[in-house]
Amino acid sequence: MDVHGTVAEGFEPVREAFVRNFEVLGDRGAAVSVYRDGHRVVDLWGGTRDIDGTAPWEHGTAQIVRSATKGVAAAALLLLHQRGELDLDAPVGRWWPEYKTAGKERTLVRHLLAHRAGVPVLDRPLTPAEAADPDLGAQAVAAQEPAWEPGTGHGYHAQTFSWLTGELVRRVTGRPIGAWIAEEIAGPAGADFWLGLPDAETARVGRVGPAEIPEAAGALRTRPKRAVADAYADPDSLTRRAFAAITPLPDENDAAYHAAALPASNGIATADGLARIYASLIGEVDGGRRLFTPQSAELARGEQSFGEDRVLVVGTRFGLGYMLHGSASPLLNPTSFGHPGRGGALGFADPETGVAFGYVTNGFRKSVTADPRAQALVRAVRTALTSGD
Repeated sequence: MDVHGTVAEGFEPVREAFVRNFEVLGDRGAAVSVYRDGHRVVDLWGGTRDIDGTAPWEHGTAQIVRSATKGVAAAALLLLHQRGELDLDAPVGRWWPEYKTAGKERTLVRHLLAHRAGVPVLDRPLTPAEAADPDLGAQAVAAQEPAWEPGTGHGYHAQTFSWLTGELVRRVTGRPIGAWIAEEIAGPAGADFWLGLPDAETARVGRVGPAEIPEAAGALRTRPKRAVADAYADPDSLTRRAFAAITPLPDENDAAYHAAALPASNGIATADGLARIYASLIGEVDGGRRLFTPQSAELARGEQSFGEDRVLVVGTRFGLGYMLHGSASPLLNPTSFGHPGRGGALGFADPETGVAFGYVTNGFRKSVTADPRAQALVRAVRTALTSGD
């Protein structure tokens, strides 16, 4: 297996883990990037750019990162708060009057970010074409009756996070969220990240698809808990309905889907782009600038939701738009904040160690929040830091 790129002295365990991901865990094409104190210390890539192809993954190959997009969307709202344009403790209806219906009048901005808004499902799912229309998506969540009283519990808003965050950014700024992120986050951070892929970048994006864990990695073939399996099997459960808010599932290799801006699910990034954004949230970064103040970084990782998730049916922890370190989604340290993409990608920052991490792949697994390949790389980063200290 040919792996390309560089690692700084002391971070060799990350390269070893990356190679093992291909040899044992079945990665077909992937990249990982790690920054420490704003400097890149890991930049690796390997395999094929398409899961079903033979052309090599190149430096700069990008992939769809699914729910890892949520962490970048959350940064948009926190930056608006940082600038004094958005109050986290104000009702959503202050900026979006149509949202004040069906029991959602007291929904706060922080409820949207912490998956406490109570609208993870839509009574009438949207088609992929409808979901790509920001007006239709916003109208659907504004009309939806909440599954629980907003603010009283939490459950992962797998798809509806798109229209909740996207519409709020549009109401506050007058700009579509994809354009706002390009101009205010990806551009200043110097990051290859797109929410709404420009035509000029389409040639960089590889094809994604399902990837099973090989038999050789038998110890990692874990079965979900019975309650989780039952929830995914029940078409009437909040779990199934949340993930089915777009039905049928979009073709993630379709150019029209790539061009849409769905902040919950269809950001496209390089591993370096994802890592650079997180590096810019916690400090200065080579070739870019710091985005979050220390106060905003503290807000991001301040626990807002804890305990059994009404959608994922496992214990989850959320800050303001970010998953926090825990059994469902292990990150580097208890101080870390970030977001995985279902079955693959992961991005996070850890202010305590100054580490920012990005991993992207073209092979998606059935895992939701803790992919074994990403976790192997995180453990290797932890080993490198421990050895270095």
